[in-house]
Amino acid sequence: MSVRRLDNIPGFSIDKVAAAAGRDPDVLRLENLDTDIPPPAGVIEATRAAVGEDEANSWLPFTGRDDLKDAVAAFIERRGGPRYDGGREVVITSGEGDAMLDALFCLTDPGDEVVLTDPTYAGMLNRVRLVGATPRLVPLRVVAGDWRLDLDALRAAVTDRTRVVFVNSASFPSGWVADSAEWAAIAELCRDRDLTLLYWAAFEGVLFDGRTVLHPAALPGMRDRTVTIGSTLEHRMIGWRVGWVVAPGGLVDDVARAHIYNGLVASGFAQIGSRVALDAPDDGSATAELERRRDEVLRQLDGLPVVRAAGGWSLLLDTAAMGIDCSDLSARLLAQKVAATPMRGWGGEIADRYLRFVFSNEPVARLALLGDRVSRAVNLSET
Repeated sequence: MSVRRLDNIPGFSIDKVAAAAGRDPDVLRLENLDTDIPPPAGVIEATRAAVGEDEANSWLPFTGRDDLKDAVAAFIERRGGPRYDGGREVVITSGEGDAMLDALFCLTDPGDEVVLTDPTYAGMLNRVRLVGATPRLVPLRVVAGDWRLDLDALRAAVTDRTRVVFVNSASFPSGWVADSAEWAAIAELCRDRDLTLLYWAAFEGVLFDGRTVLHPAALPGMRDRTVTIGSTLEHRMIGWRVGWVVAPGGLVDDVARAHIYNGLVASGFAQIGSRVALDAPDDGSATAELERRRDEVLRQLDGLPVVRAAGGWSLLLDTAAMGIDCSDLSARLLAQKVAATPMRGWGGEIADRYLRFVFSNEPVARLALLGDRVSRAVNLSET
């Protein structure tokens, strides 16, 4: 028996690539959003110390610890966002996935439309479908080597059924970072058409080439139109599975109610570790290391139609421009000991052209092996 809710929701291809790669230590692991860069100082120690403590092993509070909520609010304000009341406008979730679903349940009804980019994170796209809403895709286009949002297509995508614009920046998987003109256009559209901006801020601070954070909720008229989803993913804390929804005013009560019946409560000891991460000063060393890795991947793929990532943990190669199907090149790369994920299903016709390389989990010395392996895989495709 199958329900219609799942008709258009495929599985991730990441796990298939990972399973095919197995545990071979010679394989370059570029398929999944893992990282070998450690969390901020003190996080592991604080988490270990909290394991087994009664207050860290509880069902309560359902919507998250007050000290972590306050830390989230302070973190956003330090980043240039507006001031939020941690106790009244923040819900702590079990990772960013729960947070997305909680927010979408509270912002849309079945049949409503949600605007996303193409490419986008498949977890964003398919959670829109899970709640019964309809995705409307707006192209990211390559302009002078960088991703740019098609602003004309953005405006044209909005109909009377549109309720939400759902974006992330730095964007996963493309590495697009919205510039001031793009944020201004998104904000204007939300104000003019009475829309909510659902902003996934997972890689907000992972910006390259001197870029600085622009928090969209700080734009005129946007504080009460923006729902922000965050997590400690940016802090390299994949296994902690702690996220949050920042929802203005009374909307937070709806989000809290949805979360109680969706994720219920995040791990107490993981919340304690997450608070340490948010309070820790950022010396920029992790982002600098990620930028070095991005630059090495760009060097290794020089001469191929790869798009420079402005931030985040991954970048995309246009295999269609090379006359190769993205899934076919992924399979051929596995034979050359490179695990990389095809982006089919991570948007529409644009995403289908691309293969993703995640550069967060391999040091520069190993990434230097990538070019020769890709060349061999491409040559196999041409024979």
